[in-house]
Amino acid sequence: MVPEIKLPRYEWPCGPYGVKKELPEEVRLEKNPTWIVVVAAALQAKDGRWLMQQRPRAKQHGGLWEFPGGKVECGENPREALVRELHEELAVSLRIDDLKPVGFAEDVGSEGNPEIVILLYSATRWRGEAIAQEESEVGWFEVAEMAKLPKPPLDVALLHFLTG
Repeated sequence: MVPEIKLPRYEWPCGPYGVKKELPEEVRLEKNPTWIVVVAAALQAKDGRWLMQQRPRAKQHGGLWEFPGGKVECGENPREALVRELHEELAVSLRIDDLKPVGFAEDVGSEGNPEIVILLYSATRWRGEAIAQEESEVGWFEVAEMAKLPKPPLDVALLHFLTG
């Protein structure tokens, strides 16, 4: 019979990026990077065009086109976060079951900047007309048009997943 191993149970509040704050010394790992999970949506209209959103100029990668979405908050799973983000950013409503996983892209980060992992989901059904709620623009594009848009590096990688 294998003896039961009892590990201490810790309840950690979430930190600013949806990760646990400070690990107790006895469970802290020397190289435990902080990373941010981001979700994004590739919404496809009935005519085959895809929605892209232009980032606000005052933000990092300002003026570049991206798949809409945002950070996964503490206590959310990725699909829940994406439904929330699309409602906040575009005033559209989606059902979690209508989101299909497409792929992911990651940035390893740099000194002082956490690693970012973006999970891309696609959807062909939603309620409402996509209207940018922040200081940004939205547009519907054919795949060839999307390829020519200036995009952040991770969105370039996500487009490859989407178009095969």
